[in-house]
Amino acid sequence: MRKAILKCIDFFYPPFKNWFSLHTFRYIASGGFTAVSGIVAYFIIYNYILHQTDIRIAEYLITAPVAALALESVFTFCLGFVLNKYLVFTQSNLKGRIQLFRYGTVVITNILLNYALLKILVEGFGFYPSVSKAIITILLAIFSYFSQKHFSFKVKK
Repeated sequence: MRKAILKCIDFFYPPFKNWFSLHTFRYIASGGFTAVSGIVAYFIIYNYILHQTDIRIAEYLITAPVAALALESVFTFCLGFVLNKYLVFTQSNLKGRIQLFRYGTVVITNILLNYALLKILVEGFGFYPSVSKAIITILLAIFSYFSQKHFSFKVKK
């Protein structure tokens, strides 16, 4: 299965070989697939599982959009980890549980940085939210790549 997926990803690589290494291209492809899967999962969860209905747990109300986001985040976290571990960063010799913990640390850091940078760019500098989000996404994708490569899925010498 792994070889078939890599063959499919690698098929689309030649037009990009002047800009990215194969390793980086695989990371971009895996991240793109995870992002698109997250959007589809959110749509399905929000519309067909939650039926756009808020959830009440004890005395707390969780709105349907937030509940869908939470469930979609669990799905994309797992999918992203599996794709990174088995398709992109296969040379890592760290134990799986350590990789998972470190991957989770990077994901949480990205969420916090995303929030903080969005607040700074939109409220502090007056940038448009959509432009700010695009800039932040690019910056955090680069940060995430190097964090995953040199921290989560590091190769011990």
